[in-house]
Amino acid sequence: MDEQVPELQIFYGISSPWAYFGARKAITVAIDNSAHVRLRPIRIIEANGGLPLRKRPDARQLYHEVELRRWREYLGIPLNLKPKFYPCRTIEPAAQAVIALQKAGLDAISFSFAVQRALWAEERDIADTDTLRAIAHATAGEEAAALVVDPQPEAIVDEWQENLAEAERLGIFGTPTYVVGTELFWGQDRLDFVDRALKAGRKRTEALKEPA
Repeated sequence: MDEQVPELQIFYGISSPWAYFGARKAITVAIDNSAHVRLRPIRIIEANGGLPLRKRPDARQLYHEVELRRWREYLGIPLNLKPKFYPCRTIEPAAQAVIALQKAGLDAISFSFAVQRALWAEERDIADTDTLRAIAHATAGEEAAALVVDPQPEAIVDEWQENLAEAERLGIFGTPTYVVGTELFWGQDRLDFVDRALKAGRKRTEALKEPA
């Protein structure tokens, strides 16, 4: 990738409602700043303190639902507070399919969002490969549908594992976390700060291009 093109890395759990809430705005922020987007799906980062919702104290689980309702109403994004297929049986087929489409240069962004919407608003099972193939076909075509396989090739699985290792190394503990350069921004409610960071980076790049 051209070093002059800013990059927005998105570390996220594909079953995270917060990643779903922030998905479209993150892409809009990237487009507005001419930034390249790299999707980096991961699982829960237990090494840095991540904990599945069902293992959290009851008080936190109850407040989680309150916040989901607030954000759903604020953003106007459809979301079932208790979707039929959440918690997911597994997120690996969906997450690894995102990686496969992205590596192939296909529309991984549209596919990823459609998977999130399928889980949170359409009562569909994103652990089911036939469901994922249908979503891939609808969003990115026949070639994309053919890349939805389980298990995935070794190179895709390796990248899935590397995403988690990199998240641990960076100190990420929750998702979504947006990364601009070396800065971390945790949560979809930090996207305005992501926008500011990308704009600051553009200004620095433009300043370097100006003749002395």
